Amino acid sequence: MTDLDRLLTDIRACTHCAPQLPLGPRPVVVASTEARLLIVGQAPGTRVHATGIPWNDPSGDRLRQWLDIDRDTFYDASRIAIIPMGFCYPGRGKSGDLPPRPECATLWRERLHALLPRIELTLLIGQYAQTWYLGRRMRATLTETVADWATYAPDFLPLPHPSPRNQLWLRRNAWFEAEVVPELRHRTAPLLRPKAR
Repeated sequence: MTDLDRLLTDIRACTHCAPQLPLGPRPVVVASTEARLLIVGQAPGTRVHATGIPWNDPSGDRLRQWLDIDRDTFYDASRIAIIPMGFCYPGRGKSGDLPPRPECATLWRERLHALLPRIELTLLIGQYAQTWYLGRRMRATLTETVADWATYAPDFLPLPHPSPRNQLWLRRNAWFEAEVVPELRHRTAPLLRPKAR
Protein backbone atom coordinates (compact mmCIF):
# COMPACT_ATOMS: atom_id res chain seq x y z
CA MET A 1 0.00 0.00 0.00
CA THR A 2 1.41 3.40 -1.02
CA ASP A 3 1.34 6.59 1.04
CA LEU A 4 -1.45 7.86 -1.22
CA ASP A 5 -3.45 4.64 -0.76
CA ARG A 6 -3.13 5.00 3.01
CA LEU A 7 -4.19 8.64 2.91
CA LEU A 8 -7.21 7.88 0.68
CA THR A 9 -8.22 5.09 3.08
CA ASP A 10 -8.05 7.56 5.98
CA ILE A 11 -10.06 10.16 4.06
CA ARG A 12 -12.76 7.68 3.09
CA ALA A 13 -13.09 6.65 6.74
CA CYS A 14 -13.30 10.25 7.98
CA THR A 15 -16.23 11.11 10.25
CA HIS A 16 -14.93 14.49 11.43
CA CYS A 17 -18.05 16.42 10.34
CA ALA A 18 -20.61 13.65 10.90
CA PRO A 19 -22.83 15.73 13.25
CA GLN A 20 -23.14 18.47 10.61
CA LEU A 21 -23.87 16.19 7.62
CA PRO A 22 -27.58 15.50 7.06
CA LEU A 23 -26.93 12.29 5.07
CA GLY A 24 -23.91 11.27 7.10
CA PRO A 25 -20.29 11.10 5.95
CA ARG A 26 -19.40 9.57 2.59
CA PRO A 27 -16.19 11.20 1.37
CA VAL A 28 -15.90 11.13 -2.42
CA VAL A 29 -12.38 11.62 -3.78
CA VAL A 30 -10.36 10.02 -6.61
CA ALA A 31 -6.58 10.28 -6.94
CA SER A 32 -3.53 8.51 -8.32
CA THR A 33 0.14 9.39 -8.32
CA GLU A 34 0.00 9.11 -12.13
CA ALA A 35 -2.74 11.71 -12.67
CA ARG A 36 -1.72 14.80 -14.64
CA LEU A 37 -5.05 16.66 -14.48
CA LEU A 38 -6.73 17.68 -11.22
CA ILE A 39 -10.40 18.67 -11.06
CA VAL A 40 -11.43 20.68 -8.02
CA GLY A 41 -15.15 21.29 -7.64
CA GLN A 42 -17.39 22.20 -4.71
CA ALA A 43 -18.86 19.19 -2.90
CA PRO A 44 -20.90 16.11 -3.84
CA GLY A 45 -24.61 16.50 -4.45
CA THR A 46 -27.20 13.96 -3.35
CA ARG A 47 -26.80 11.76 -6.45
CA VAL A 48 -23.03 11.62 -6.02
CA HIS A 49 -23.49 10.91 -2.31
CA ALA A 50 -25.85 8.03 -3.16
CA THR A 51 -23.51 6.44 -5.71
CA GLY A 52 -20.09 7.42 -4.38
CA ILE A 53 -19.10 8.35 -7.94
CA PRO A 54 -17.89 11.96 -8.42
CA TRP A 55 -19.64 14.13 -11.02
CA ASN A 56 -22.19 11.35 -11.60
CA ASP A 57 -24.97 13.79 -12.41
CA PRO A 58 -26.04 16.34 -15.07
CA SER A 59 -23.22 18.67 -13.97
CA GLY A 60 -20.74 15.90 -14.69
CA ASP A 61 -22.33 15.26 -18.07
CA ARG A 62 -21.77 18.89 -19.03
CA LEU A 63 -18.23 18.91 -17.64
CA ARG A 64 -17.37 15.84 -19.73
CA GLN A 65 -18.91 17.58 -22.74
CA TRP A 66 -16.73 20.64 -22.12
CA LEU A 67 -13.68 18.35 -21.88
CA ASP A 68 -14.84 16.33 -24.90
CA ILE A 69 -14.14 13.02 -23.15
CA ASP A 70 -16.12 9.90 -22.33
CA ARG A 71 -16.89 8.48 -18.90
CA ASP A 72 -14.12 5.87 -19.10
CA THR A 73 -11.49 8.56 -19.59
CA PHE A 74 -13.05 10.82 -16.96
CA TYR A 75 -13.04 8.10 -14.31
CA ASP A 76 -9.53 6.83 -15.10
CA ALA A 77 -7.72 7.82 -11.90
CA SER A 78 -4.35 7.38 -13.62
CA ARG A 79 -5.29 10.38 -15.78
CA ILE A 80 -7.61 12.54 -13.67
CA ALA A 81 -7.64 13.22 -9.94
CA ILE A 82 -10.96 14.52 -8.60
CA ILE A 83 -10.67 16.29 -5.27
CA PRO A 84 -13.61 18.55 -4.36
CA MET A 85 -13.30 21.32 -1.79
CA GLY A 86 -15.64 19.36 0.46
CA PHE A 87 -15.64 15.57 0.24
CA CYS A 88 -19.14 14.94 1.63
CA TYR A 89 -22.62 16.21 0.76
CA PRO A 90 -23.01 19.32 2.96
CA GLY A 91 -26.81 19.57 3.00
CA ARG A 92 -29.35 21.87 1.42
CA GLY A 93 -29.77 25.62 1.89
CA LYS A 94 -32.38 28.11 0.69
CA SER A 95 -31.04 28.38 -2.86
CA GLY A 96 -29.27 25.07 -3.41
CA ASP A 97 -26.66 22.96 -1.67
CA LEU A 98 -24.77 24.48 1.23
CA PRO A 99 -21.12 25.49 0.77
CA PRO A 100 -18.50 22.75 1.10
CA ARG A 101 -17.50 22.04 4.68
CA PRO A 102 -14.19 23.88 5.31
CA GLU A 103 -12.70 21.08 7.38
CA CYS A 104 -11.79 18.93 4.37
CA ALA A 105 -9.39 21.51 2.98
CA THR A 106 -7.76 22.04 6.36
CA LEU A 107 -7.44 18.36 7.22
CA TRP A 108 -6.54 16.79 3.90
CA ARG A 109 -5.84 19.07 0.93
CA GLU A 110 -2.12 19.82 1.42
CA ARG A 111 -1.38 16.20 2.31
CA LEU A 112 -3.12 15.04 -0.88
CA HIS A 113 -1.31 17.56 -3.07
CA ALA A 114 2.04 16.43 -1.71
CA LEU A 115 1.31 12.93 -3.03
CA LEU A 116 0.26 14.02 -6.55
CA PRO A 117 3.62 14.86 -8.14
CA ARG A 118 2.55 14.74 -11.80
CA ILE A 119 -0.33 17.25 -11.78
CA GLU A 120 0.24 19.77 -14.58
CA LEU A 121 -3.12 21.52 -14.70
CA THR A 122 -5.82 22.13 -12.09
CA LEU A 123 -9.36 22.98 -13.14
CA LEU A 124 -10.92 25.30 -10.56
CA ILE A 125 -14.67 24.83 -10.85
CA GLY A 126 -16.70 27.44 -9.01
CA GLN A 127 -15.91 30.16 -6.53
CA TYR A 128 -14.91 27.96 -3.58
CA ALA A 129 -12.10 26.28 -5.51
CA GLN A 130 -11.04 29.58 -7.03
CA THR A 131 -10.96 31.29 -3.64
CA TRP A 132 -8.81 28.55 -2.10
CA TYR A 133 -6.28 28.24 -4.92
CA LEU A 134 -6.14 31.77 -6.33
CA GLY A 135 -6.68 33.81 -3.18
CA ARG A 136 -5.95 37.48 -3.81
CA ARG A 137 -5.32 36.79 -7.49
CA MET A 138 -9.05 36.29 -8.01
CA ARG A 139 -11.06 39.06 -9.65
CA ALA A 140 -14.08 40.68 -8.02
CA THR A 141 -16.51 38.12 -9.47
CA LEU A 142 -16.41 34.58 -10.77
CA THR A 143 -17.30 35.88 -14.24
CA GLU A 144 -14.29 38.22 -14.22
CA THR A 145 -12.02 35.46 -12.92
CA VAL A 146 -13.10 33.03 -15.64
CA ALA A 147 -12.84 35.76 -18.31
CA ASP A 148 -9.25 36.41 -17.18
CA TRP A 149 -8.36 32.70 -17.42
CA ALA A 150 -5.08 33.29 -19.29
CA THR A 151 -3.66 35.08 -16.23
CA TYR A 152 -3.68 31.84 -14.25
CA ALA A 153 -1.89 29.68 -16.83
CA PRO A 154 -0.16 27.31 -16.91
CA ASP A 155 -1.12 25.85 -13.52
CA PHE A 156 -4.81 26.73 -13.24
CA LEU A 157 -7.88 27.14 -15.41
CA PRO A 158 -10.90 28.68 -13.63
CA LEU A 159 -14.32 27.52 -14.81
CA PRO A 160 -17.93 28.19 -13.86
CA HIS A 161 -19.86 25.34 -12.33
CA PRO A 162 -21.40 23.18 -15.09
CA SER A 163 -24.67 22.84 -13.16
CA PRO A 164 -27.95 23.05 -15.08
CA ARG A 165 -28.72 25.94 -12.71
CA ASN A 166 -26.05 27.93 -14.55
CA GLN A 167 -27.93 27.97 -17.88
CA LEU A 168 -28.62 31.69 -17.56
CA TRP A 169 -24.93 32.45 -16.87
CA LEU A 170 -23.89 30.42 -19.90
CA ARG A 171 -26.41 32.22 -22.11
CA ARG A 172 -25.27 35.63 -20.88
CA ASN A 173 -21.60 34.74 -21.28
CA ALA A 174 -21.48 33.05 -24.67
CA TRP A 175 -17.75 33.90 -24.86
CA PHE A 176 -17.14 31.08 -22.36
CA GLU A 177 -18.14 28.25 -24.72
CA ALA A 178 -16.69 30.11 -27.73
CA GLU A 179 -13.28 30.89 -26.19
CA VAL A 180 -12.63 29.06 -22.94
CA VAL A 181 -14.01 25.61 -23.78
CA PRO A 182 -11.73 25.24 -26.85
CA GLU A 183 -8.79 26.30 -24.67
CA LEU A 184 -9.85 23.80 -22.02
CA ARG A 185 -9.86 20.99 -24.60
CA HIS A 186 -6.54 22.15 -26.08
CA ARG A 187 -4.83 22.15 -22.69
CA THR A 188 -6.32 18.92 -21.33
CA ALA A 189 -6.10 16.67 -24.40
CA PRO A 190 -2.33 16.01 -24.12
CA LEU A 191 -2.68 15.28 -20.39
CA LEU A 192 -5.39 12.68 -20.98
CA ARG A 193 -3.72 10.62 -23.67
CA PRO A 194 -3.11 7.04 -22.57
CA LYS A 195 0.49 6.25 -21.70
CA ALA A 196 2.45 4.52 -24.44
CA ARG A 197 3.10 0.88 -23.63
